[in-house]
Amino acid sequence: MRVNSHLLITAFGGFMFYNIAVVGFGLAGRLAALELSKLHHVTVFEADDEQTPNSAGKVAAAMLAPLAESVLCEADLALMGLDSMKRWPEIVSGLEGDVFFQQQGTLVVAHQQDKGDLQSFTQRIKPIAGQSAQALNAQQIAQLEPELANRFNQGLFLPCEGQIDNQAFYKASFTMLNKRKVKCVFNQRVTIKNGEINNRPFDYIIDCRGLGAKSDKPLRGVRGEVARLYAPEVNLTRPVRLMHPRYPIYIAPKPNHEYVIGATEIESQDSGAATVRSTLELLSAAYTVHSGFAEARLLNIQTGLRPAFSDNRPEVSQVGNVISINGLYRHGYMLAPALVAQVVSRIE
Repeated sequence: MRVNSHLLITAFGGFMFYNIAVVGFGLAGRLAALELSKLHHVTVFEADDEQTPNSAGKVAAAMLAPLAESVLCEADLALMGLDSMKRWPEIVSGLEGDVFFQQQGTLVVAHQQDKGDLQSFTQRIKPIAGQSAQALNAQQIAQLEPELANRFNQGLFLPCEGQIDNQAFYKASFTMLNKRKVKCVFNQRVTIKNGEINNRPFDYIIDCRGLGAKSDKPLRGVRGEVARLYAPEVNLTRPVRLMHPRYPIYIAPKPNHEYVIGATEIESQDSGAATVRSTLELLSAAYTVHSGFAEARLLNIQTGLRPAFSDNRPEVSQVGNVISINGLYRHGYMLAPALVAQVVSRIE
């Protein structure tokens, strides 16, 4: 590790304070900046403005679903998701403002014609760290979610799962970093070369650019669309995942009767506005779960590109003083805290 000695400060008690750059102010960048700014001097560089409109983490429904995602990912990633789940409460409690975090499990349901998909889903769930899915009948579904009584005959309950309100997290994390006097340089597209940023030396550079690093890494974008609704006639208490022939659709209740409906998953680099087809699929799926969504107000429907490598696995890598975290794909909130912890452990 190359250290710029003129930037290094020796703290009392032998701890080393470093001058660290975090490049990219999405989910991973915010978590890295929050953690590193406790002990070090941190500067954040972001190519967009402070609203970070191209951040995948800002569009996401912020599901924490290691058991459900074990159907699609390897067991080690699902275990990493359980590790992140344990980290989120401390992260949220360290922020000012009310950031909604919930761990009341996920309810998985299927319409009659999709029961085969539910059975397949159940069989593909990997047993991780003693966590397992619980089969439910109609009565048990109604006990968990009274407003879904008489709508579904069978389902699954994944008790270890949860969610966070990403909009509130983005706002509160920025507020906390400002309070810690972390300098954020927006509208600044930077070049990382020879362990420096635009020829400016840092002790460490944490590269969290997501798809912004596509010129340096073999990344692709995976398009996703997510709708946010205001639905005062709907009272669901936990995320509901609906078996769907094209992609898993979830309904995530957020504070103030808001619901996030997502997400499409399309192998496309197109970041344009949501299509009619995707909008109809998301909203009609929500309506088939609960008819109260018919009178819901559509607050927005957002589109984002998930950064992914060819194997859909995340990667933490290091070259000299540059540590990169990327490729979180559809598992951002589920994996980011554990991955950022790996990054922090490399700061010596």
